[in-house]
Amino acid sequence: MSTTRAVRGGALTSVGPIRALINGFAARSPSRFAIVVFAALVLVFTLLFSLPISSADGTWTPLADSLFTAMSVICVTGLSTVDMATHWSYFGHILVYLGVQIGAVGVLTMASILGLIVSRKLGLRAKLMAASDSNPLRVHAGPVAEGQAVRLGEVGKLLTTVALSMVVIETGVALLLFPRMLIAGIDVGTAAWESFYYSAMAFTNTGFTPNAEGIDAFATDYWFLSALMVGVFLGAIGFPVILAIASNLRKKRRKWSIHVKLTLLTSVILLVAGAALYIILEYDNPKTFGRLDAGHTVFQSFFLSTMARSGGFSTIPIDDLHGSSLLVTDMLMFIGGGSASTAGGIKVTTLAVLFLAAFAEARGVDSMDAFRRRIPIDVLRLSVAVALWGATIVAVSTILILQITKAPLDHVLFDVISGFATCGLSTGLTAKLPDAGIYIMAATMFCGRVGTVTLAAALAQTQRRQLYTNPEERPLVG
Repeated sequence: MSTTRAVRGGALTSVGPIRALINGFAARSPSRFAIVVFAALVLVFTLLFSLPISSADGTWTPLADSLFTAMSVICVTGLSTVDMATHWSYFGHILVYLGVQIGAVGVLTMASILGLIVSRKLGLRAKLMAASDSNPLRVHAGPVAEGQAVRLGEVGKLLTTVALSMVVIETGVALLLFPRMLIAGIDVGTAAWESFYYSAMAFTNTGFTPNAEGIDAFATDYWFLSALMVGVFLGAIGFPVILAIASNLRKKRRKWSIHVKLTLLTSVILLVAGAALYIILEYDNPKTFGRLDAGHTVFQSFFLSTMARSGGFSTIPIDDLHGSSLLVTDMLMFIGGGSASTAGGIKVTTLAVLFLAAFAEARGVDSMDAFRRRIPIDVLRLSVAVALWGATIVAVSTILILQITKAPLDHVLFDVISGFATCGLSTGLTAKLPDAGIYIMAATMFCGRVGTVTLAAALAQTQRRQLYTNPEERPLVG
């Protein structure tokens, strides 16, 4: 007995310094900790995807393909270099299903949820890490003074909302899809598995399909497509917005934060504007909507507008779109969904803040106001940084892949933005990339999902206090 206790004591003693080191690193820089954990997770899934048990034919999957698949799964992107439906075994598909659940909520949020489940309490360090994952403003100096979409005291509620919303929404979407699959002649067991698989890919905004024909078999089943649209939209608005909606439904006097209002308003505007542009640009294209009547054209345009924001599903070949429609899709993908959501892109609130700043400048007023609230200048600085770094990453990746493949610019730009914005739509270029292009695209997905702010904060030096200011001088702008 004493020997057993001594062994356990020694094991705990050896684990203690490691745990303290990890906790210290996470507390000093949540952004760097997130990137390290994220990268480690990708490496683990790369190893698992490369194993013979993961492939349908029982052979080793090449490193480039297994790495890209792991990156696409953990980044909830939806791009692939292999046929996702036929290449992977049941074990491989289970890896995909679990990987997108982890990647969708964010590494720090997932770690905090697990800690909450195990210990039934949430410490301050876990709250700070989860708050950093849900609010990029915190990566610079922890909690900030002004009101947040999710305050530090509400982090526990947010984590509960994340876990419950994933279960409830994915189950609800699966229940909507299941009878349609039975009607299509799919057996009960396969229909049950594929309905939950599709619902997970919709809510996580990934876009993988478990069957070889994809959603082509349901291209005219508007019940099926509408269920996917609902899952994608709910995943794209963000967990803080879902928390706010769930909290206000139980109150007689509802109060909505500016984050919720900007997210929902901008999302609806982009959805309607995108659909309207697709109708105008594609109504005469016989390869896409030109062969459809007015009602079907409107529905398919709304479906494509929803999926272009990060969903990744498509009922038409993307490379059949006009060049103008490809450019519209580029813009929608680059914007993406809401902050702290399963969607990618620079986020709709970033776009909203940039436009509010432009309107304020045009009116000649000093402050940015929306819904009778003033938006502080540091939010504008962060929005400019996100948009600029995002555009830089897209530009560099596009140039490199253009040089490697010599492919048309519109196709390369489309797939690069889709990778950065973790959308998953493709012109077919990604599946044809050589290994060098695959690695560049994987890095692009990593930067897009980790987040430009998190990446910049991790690469920057530790924040220090500047005790002086330089003389002011104004350059000419515009």
